[in-house]
Amino acid sequence: MHGAHGVGYEVYSQEHKVRMDVEKKREEEYIESQRMVADYNRKFTNHIS
Repeated sequence: MHGAHGVGYEVYSQEHKVRMDVEKKREEEYIESQRMVADYNRKFTNHIS
């Protein structure tokens, strides 16, 4: 937790704003990773055809 988000679990669990900031960042990272996978798959399948 601390390495990825710069906050320890104790602070994360006790402070609502910190928790919301961490979860928003996680969601943004997840969406970006899904875009990267979709781009890769699109390039890969276009290359095969």
